[in-house]
Amino acid sequence: MSDVLEDLIQLLRLERIEDNIYRGQSRDIGSAQVFGGQVLGQALSAAHLTVEGRVAHSLHAYFLRRGDMAAPIVYEVDRARDGGSFSVRRVVAIQHGRPIFNMAASFQVPEEGIEHQATMPEVDGPEGLPDVTDIPDGVLQRVPEKMRRFLTGKRPFEFRPVRPVNFVEPEKLPPSKHVWIRAVNRLPDDPALHQNLLAYVSDYELLGTSTLPHGLPFARGTVQMASLDHALWFHRPCRVDEWMLYSFDTPNAGGARGFARGQIFTRSGALAASTAQEGLVRVLGEQQSPRHPSDPRLQV
Repeated sequence: MSDVLEDLIQLLRLERIEDNIYRGQSRDIGSAQVFGGQVLGQALSAAHLTVEGRVAHSLHAYFLRRGDMAAPIVYEVDRARDGGSFSVRRVVAIQHGRPIFNMAASFQVPEEGIEHQATMPEVDGPEGLPDVTDIPDGVLQRVPEKMRRFLTGKRPFEFRPVRPVNFVEPEKLPPSKHVWIRAVNRLPDDPALHQNLLAYVSDYELLGTSTLPHGLPFARGTVQMASLDHALWFHRPCRVDEWMLYSFDTPNAGGARGFARGQIFTRSGALAASTAQEGLVRVLGEQQSPRHPSDPRLQV
């Protein structure tokens, strides 16, 4: 297994401090703060540790403060409800004595019921599509160093967009996109692990969809973005080490916020999960451009 994927699995295996309290570490993937998907995956992992015989079917989360990559994160789980079929957990992530994130997750005893689903979009398959990290050197030399590190760093997942994005000379595009996603190696047969990893990867690409119709100049360092909330519904089992199509659309942007939705399909066309997210999207003037993650203008 690749080192970066094994490291992610270890990040999701939280340390138990005492009943309902767990601790996780962080990694710098090149973002300005702790990656939101990491906190989502760890929070869901903490909730999973307090539930038996039930599978997660939804989570709803708010990002309250920027996460500090140099400090551990403590997750406190409230066992809000254990009913005959459903269990609800509330999770608060804490750093430096303050909550940075909260989440409610619901779990259900597996059962049969009525079924229907959306149809998988007809797009090219992943074979032959370049990975998002396959960027010509001439393009990389024209983006900021920190952005370059984020774009080219080793990742635990492959990302193959059906239509690549031009970071240097962005153009206004239709309000939708499709990306094939798969973990870089085969994973253990642990449904909870696959759900935790799906929560992790569900934060990639989502908010950025809301910028597609505007052709924003990311390479100039004048675009400020931060996730505000995140919702994820698990519809059907899936393996994140097999190709999944993540289809995004953005029905709205306004008030310095962008809104995007996603559907995650298995290669066979089963709708595995749905997502929704709203986030801060600001375009600053050149004189206001934040050049360092500690810049107070990056605070939400």
